[in-house]
Amino acid sequence: MLTSKQRAKLRGMANTMNAIIRIGKEGITERVLKQIDEALTARELIKITLEKNCDKNPKEAMAYICEKLNAEPVQVIGRKIVIYRMSEENPRIQI
Repeated sequence: MLTSKQRAKLRGMANTMNAIIRIGKEGITERVLKQIDEALTARELIKITLEKNCDKNPKEAMAYICEKLNAEPVQVIGRKIVIYRMSEENPRIQI
């Protein structure tokens, strides 16, 4: 579980990031979860955009993704969500 200070640091790092995954009308499929899992393994901190035609609201989507992939929620801004998962083999982000 992240502390508020750690979450604040991750939010600051996420400000300059572009969303690397987009979730559309198909919603959060197994394929999308696999992409998110791979991105978290490679980067630890990622930003995801929920398109207007996505049926889930951002908070629900973030909770679902974090639960499925053992990740930590960082923040929701509009239709963008930021999540974090420390890499087991090669942790890059010091929080």
